[in-house]
Amino acid sequence: MKKIKIVIDPELCIGAASCVTIKPEYYQLNDVNKAIVMDPQNPAAEPSYTRELEVSDADYEGIMLGAESCPTRAIFIYDEEGNQLYPAG
Repeated sequence: MKKIKIVIDPELCIGAASCVTIKPEYYQLNDVNKAIVMDPQNPAAEPSYTRELEVSDADYEGIMLGAESCPTRAIFIYDEEGNQLYPAG
């Protein structure tokens, strides 16, 4: 399991939804067509632009693919020490 932080910049997000197509358990669009981060382990959690999660290796790969698919690079992924994993520094 990996501990990561996902941050979506709503100013950069254009609602292309490529992240949602790739990993809908973790990415959804809100009512203003901005991507938000979901927590599949806690479906009752408030939708948010920022979320710290513990994910499996398989989910991590999908989360990264979703971030990489964003045409405006609005999704940022950090490790548990706060190092930016995506986009690469």
